Formats: sequence, structure tokens, C-alpha cells
Amino acid sequence: METTDLIPLPSLCTHYKLEMSFFNALNDYGLIELISVEKTYCIHQDKIADIEKMIRLHQELQLNFEGIDTVFNLLNKIEDLKSELITTQNKLKRFEDL
Repeated sequence: METTDLIPLPSLCTHYKLEMSFFNALNDYGLIELISVEKTYCIHQDKIADIEKMIRLHQELQLNFEGIDTVFNLLNKIEDLKSELITTQNKLKRFEDL
């Protein structure tokens, strides 16, 4: 993993106007993975969209970290079910074409 793909937590705290404790709590609940680079915690840039969702859930809906965890588990389950449905529909189309 290249360090150019990592965003330092202090930069995120400044950008989103949040305390470091928010990101530490997300990490404690297993919602994000903090990567230590030269004594600075960082987050991979691919996770920014998820982090922004978590911030909105926390600030706009006043969800606690357990609630955010539940919402993300449900969203992941929905994505899995969508994928399974598409696979099943594709199999069905193959049989219909016979």
C-alpha cells in the first residue's frame, strides 16, 4: 500500500471539524481501519465515502456508534442481496433462452 493513498487523521479532523475521538471511536467499533504511518494515524482514501456517510449519520440523524454500525451492516447486507439477485436473474435468463 502506498502512503500517497493515505489521508492523515489530523487533516480529516480539520476538514470535517471533528475531534480525533470521533475517528478513534469509529476504529474501536471496527467501522474504520486506522493505519499508523510515522506516529500519525491515517485512513485509506478509498474509505472517505464511507466516512462521510458515517459523519452524516452521526451529525444529521444523531446516531450513536452502535447505530452507525447497525446501519452499515444493513447496507452491506442489502448490497449482498442485490448482487445475489442479479446473479439469480442472469441464471434465469440463461434458462429462458434455451
